[in-house]
Amino acid sequence: MRWSGRPGVALFLGVVLSFSGTPGSSSLDIPLEVLSHMNIEQLPTITAQSPNTMIAFPFDESYSMRCAAKGNPEPEFRWTKNGQEFDPDQDPRLLPPEDGSGTFIIPNNGNLSEFQGIYRCYASNKLGTAISEEIEFVVPHVPKFPKEKIDPIEVEEGQPVTLKCNPPKGIPPLQIYWMTIGLQHIEQDERVSIGLNGNLYFANALERDSRRDYCCFASFSRIRTIVQKTAMSLVVRNTGLKTDSAPGSGFANSILKSKPSLLSPPGVQTYTHLVKGQALMLECIAAGYPTPKVEWIRVGQGLPDRAIVENHGKVLHIPNVQQEDEGQYKCKAKNGHGEASHFFHVTVEEPPQWTTRPESQISMIGSDVLIKCVATGNPKPTISWRVNGLALNEVPAANRKVFDNKIILERANSSDSAVYQCEASNKHGTILANANIMIMNLPPVIVTEDSLQYSAVQGKTIVLHCKTFSSPPSVITWSKEDSADSVTGPRFFLHDNGSLEISAVEEGDMGEYSCIAKNREGSRAITAFLDIKEPTKIVDPPMDLRILVGTTAQFVCQAEFDRSFNHEMETYWLKDSVVIALNDTENMGYLVDDGILQIANVSYSDQGRYSCVVRSPVDQDIASAHLIVTDVPDAPEDLMLSELSGKSVKLKWIPGDDHNSSTTAFVIEFEESQREPGIWREAQRVPGSHTSALLKLHGHADYRFRVSGVNEVGQGRPSEPSESYKTPARAPDKNPENIKIEGHLPHEMDINWEPLAPIEHNGPGLEYKVSYRQQGTGDEDWQEHVVKRHSFIVKGTPTFVPYEIKIQARNHKGWAPEPRVIVGYSGEDFPSAAPDDVAVEVVNNTLVKVSWARVHKDKLHGRLGGYRVNWWRLRSLLASKKSHGEKHALTFPGDRSHALVPGLRPFSEYSLIVMAFNGRGNGPGSHPVTFRTPEGVPDQISVLRTMDIKKHSVSLSWSPPVEPNGVLTGYLLQYQLINDTEEVGPLVSVNVSDPDASKWLLPDLEAMSKYKFYLRACTRLGCGPATSEECATTPEASLASIHGGISTQGWFIGLMCAVALLTLILLIACFVNRNKGGKYSVKEKEDLHPDVESQGMNDDTFCEYSDNDEKPLKGSLHSTSGDMKPADSGDSLVDYGEEEAQFNEDGSFIGEYTGRKEKPSTENKANTQITA
Repeated sequence: MRWSGRPGVALFLGVVLSFSGTPGSSSLDIPLEVLSHMNIEQLPTITAQSPNTMIAFPFDESYSMRCAAKGNPEPEFRWTKNGQEFDPDQDPRLLPPEDGSGTFIIPNNGNLSEFQGIYRCYASNKLGTAISEEIEFVVPHVPKFPKEKIDPIEVEEGQPVTLKCNPPKGIPPLQIYWMTIGLQHIEQDERVSIGLNGNLYFANALERDSRRDYCCFASFSRIRTIVQKTAMSLVVRNTGLKTDSAPGSGFANSILKSKPSLLSPPGVQTYTHLVKGQALMLECIAAGYPTPKVEWIRVGQGLPDRAIVENHGKVLHIPNVQQEDEGQYKCKAKNGHGEASHFFHVTVEEPPQWTTRPESQISMIGSDVLIKCVATGNPKPTISWRVNGLALNEVPAANRKVFDNKIILERANSSDSAVYQCEASNKHGTILANANIMIMNLPPVIVTEDSLQYSAVQGKTIVLHCKTFSSPPSVITWSKEDSADSVTGPRFFLHDNGSLEISAVEEGDMGEYSCIAKNREGSRAITAFLDIKEPTKIVDPPMDLRILVGTTAQFVCQAEFDRSFNHEMETYWLKDSVVIALNDTENMGYLVDDGILQIANVSYSDQGRYSCVVRSPVDQDIASAHLIVTDVPDAPEDLMLSELSGKSVKLKWIPGDDHNSSTTAFVIEFEESQREPGIWREAQRVPGSHTSALLKLHGHADYRFRVSGVNEVGQGRPSEPSESYKTPARAPDKNPENIKIEGHLPHEMDINWEPLAPIEHNGPGLEYKVSYRQQGTGDEDWQEHVVKRHSFIVKGTPTFVPYEIKIQARNHKGWAPEPRVIVGYSGEDFPSAAPDDVAVEVVNNTLVKVSWARVHKDKLHGRLGGYRVNWWRLRSLLASKKSHGEKHALTFPGDRSHALVPGLRPFSEYSLIVMAFNGRGNGPGSHPVTFRTPEGVPDQISVLRTMDIKKHSVSLSWSPPVEPNGVLTGYLLQYQLINDTEEVGPLVSVNVSDPDASKWLLPDLEAMSKYKFYLRACTRLGCGPATSEECATTPEASLASIHGGISTQGWFIGLMCAVALLTLILLIACFVNRNKGGKYSVKEKEDLHPDVESQGMNDDTFCEYSDNDEKPLKGSLHSTSGDMKPADSGDSLVDYGEEEAQFNEDGSFIGEYTGRKEKPSTENKANTQITA
């Protein structure tokens, strides 16, 4: 299927219809590319002309009467003035143009009046003539009021008056002013007004209207002229009648009341005609007393929405009037004595407008040519035709048929080529259009350049151009890759102008295309090449930012594109659709680097929509993001105080800009300048939606207020302070708070309270009245004392009895409200009784439960603080002699009858007492109770030594633990190989069953090896913590295993003897050093050698000591005998210090007890109970 352009459609790509400065013209332009191929003659076309009306303002130097045209051959120009031939070249006063056009210049030499008239320009060549629209040259005259003598106007008070202006004619717009000789404007209101005609109207004259210098001024702004009319005199006489007025106002003139009448317009109806688009101004000015009010209605329907009532209701103004505004309008003037009305019949008319403008055209020889011209207007326009500027009857043609709105040229030939003019006229104006009619035959001329390269992006649309000029119209066809068939498919569309549009471009569309233009005069073809590119796509677009003012914003924009455009890609940024010029001094805060836009020191002006544009030669992609700049709120403005009552004030304000973060609260602060000038304190916070607050005030204070807004960013600057407000003095609003009743001595009661702040005094002379009486005494009178300080001591009170107390403030203005009564107690004394029935229940070997009978409240002599338990160790159960050990104490607050006492020594005998205490101190202690704790695991062995170190054995010696915490049953000895490698040997266990043993020999050890030994003391309940010691065995006496033949050499025998001697010397030194160290305690050894283990094995030392390493090194603690017991963790309720400790009701620890720190041992619960 062959695809071609539609038959009969002319492809006039070179025909451009344009009109510059001549709204009624159209032109037919043959493209320059066509003219370069052939010399084609063209009809003249008006390209520029002066406006239809030219006003010769006196301050202009000259006036250009413009007329320019084009054509081939070049047109010649002539002018007419008022319908008569006018040759500017014949008048030496007129200046010729410099551009060779038909323009001439009228200089302002003071003789302009003779140039006034209506001009028309004609541009002609041998093919025809084009004419311009009429140009009216208006020479305005300076408007003047006539010199005249105006008699004074005399009226009686209450009668209407009209002062006529009758302004001279001049260039509009005209503005009328009524002023005095001293240039003081006459004030206008409902009674006095200036009419649209310039007259000054008085609906009813008053005596104060009398003056002799009423002047009318007419202003002509376009010619910069103001003229003044002779001053007029108005005399208003009073009636001479007097009537009683309101009491106290004396007498007033009695003005005769009258019903309304219309001063303007006259009669009962007016017919108004105006042009569409003008402003409709209807005016009714009424007379009468009292002054009438004017109302406007539209008969049959409401007033237009655009209607505006002006000049105190006297003028109805409808701007830009339209056809639908036609109709009947009515004004009605009313007062209490009647009404008057006037009807306006409004007709909206229009100047001529083109419905169908005659178009320039090229037609082939022998065809019929239709020239159509249709215009609308109100009244209906009259259509007239010209050809080459002449009336049709002056240029007869046999093949021309003329109708009202069209001309038909039958079987036209080249001689029918001409410029036809159509003119439409009514009373509101005239419009003219030129149509260039050319009759010719031309073979196709393809204006588009041959072999153009096109690039397109996949999925987009591309247009391949084939601009053609021909007559008759050419048929356009497109084919691809020298194929005879036209391109087809839904993605291909051939435009009337010959262009081929390909939508949704695919990779297969790449290649060479041919455009062929053909008519009866011939044919022409061009080629085009289409290349397909990868689309440009932004893969990392900028994201919306919400950022604090003064910080740095950063937008990222990364894109993918066709790599063939590497050096042709362009990336730029827009702000609010305007390109950011990075080299502009105004944009110095912007920095772009590798697709990243940074905005330093962000300000409010930086807020907006930012767009990243990535552009290739064939497409582009755009991505946008918004930058929102936040900040603390601006300071509120216009603080105002209202509703001042002495006790409160209402503060109002206007919030400041919240800078894109909603205001959540307003902080109201006050300054009291009498007591704390310059110090601002917060008075109140209100929600951010509020713009006012009712503030409570103190008396005798001088206040100023300020407000600041709070949002999610923070608190903004405070506003300017409000005006000051000083409140009168008054009695205090409140009484003292935080009253404290204390009794430091048995027969005294201390009363203290928080004094009123200075601003709470509400006036001078603040005092406090202290009232008290013993509770439960019925209606006994209050004991009262007035003091100025904020404390008072009541003496001679019974011990710890309740009192009712109240404190009331007063100043010179009176008393504060009645205070509330509080109850307090007088001073305490020591408890006089000890707890009874003290009993001890042993829980385990370090913890006991103590119980007692509570002290009766009558014996407490105060508020019970709690109970204190004191205990001390009498002896270990292994010792027979008792001694009074260090005393320990625990405090248990509150009213209770039992407690837990931790941290005891296992296998010990203790003594214990319990006492009550109150705020004054401790009461007497109970009878001592003695109890014993069960057996536990032993403490760590204090001394462990190695001695008699040999090649395969080591002897160990030790001393028993200082605190065995029970009857020793033996020792658990463990050891393992720990050479200098990371690997360690298995842990070997040996049970020493003799509790009295103090040494042990370990045989079968490896020679010249390092061992670590662990020793624990044991009771029936288990073994205690280990003490460790390290030691290395001595080397072998023979090294026969090394190279058997060497042992027989003499030098080797000598070397071995030297080594043996050296080893002996080292062993002797080791034993001497060890024996010397035995004179010191373990603690002293630690002080002398703080980190023995870290020293490693030296050449002269084989034995090392450690008493704090209970765990084997990187090995397992598996016993080879299987009878090793785990060490008891003991009781871990508290680390015991030198201070007293406290426990809760259930005995849980809340403090510390005195005495040395001791680790508890194995737990052994017993149910033994010892009672005093």
